[in-house]
Amino acid sequence: MVRLQKYLADAGVASRRAGERLILDGLVRVNGHIVRLLGTKVDPDHDEVMVDGKIVRAKNKIYIALNKPPGCLCSHKDEHDRPTIYDLLPNEWQIAHSVGRLDFNSEGLIFLTNDGQFALHLTHPRYGVRKKYLATVEGEVTRPMLAQFVSGIWHAGEKLQAERAVIVSGGRSRSVVELELSEGKNREVRRLFESQNLPVKRLQRIQIGKIKLGELRLGKWRTLTAAEIKTLLS
Repeated sequence: MVRLQKYLADAGVASRRAGERLILDGLVRVNGHIVRLLGTKVDPDHDEVMVDGKIVRAKNKIYIALNKPPGCLCSHKDEHDRPTIYDLLPNEWQIAHSVGRLDFNSEGLIFLTNDGQFALHLTHPRYGVRKKYLATVEGEVTRPMLAQFVSGIWHAGEKLQAERAVIVSGGRSRSVVELELSEGKNREVRRLFESQNLPVKRLQRIQIGKIKLGELRLGKWRTLTAAEIKTLLS
């Protein structure tokens, strides 16, 4: 059972607030009866909801986990006709939108959905959903550098900060670092290393919340389970 105004929002009729106005104005019927009570709940599978005489139905929610390859965009179209993540999905799932982004050369776990609330929960800083990355860096990364990343640094007038940063392997010519971020500002991981004059040669997102990339192959996708969705929203 869901609140009537949420049902209207999920059906694309109106925002929740505008849906409340429709209800109060007597324009919404449930099973043939005008409903004016904002707390009313409906069963999406069995109740008939009408707005201004027209039947409305909630859209099926889509939740996809994709292992984005490098060399493709997270947008629907590109003016230079470069490949996008939507080239990897079935036609019926083109209505989904990426939850956040990975830049053109980055790879790894990204979610796609048509559920705006789900996307907001995973991307807005107030929810603090952590994302874990594996960065392969040209040059030597030191522990003092990582300590700066965790305490926060200023770059191009913006504070960048990792929640956690550890060296997985390292040497003078090449280092592999695992980082966790909670905000995910534009190109934040790359910019952290750029502040130390260290170019990132490979950047892979390996985890969002408690959901890991696991054995999902590059360029492949799967649907999230109900339990995984619940975990991400908890």
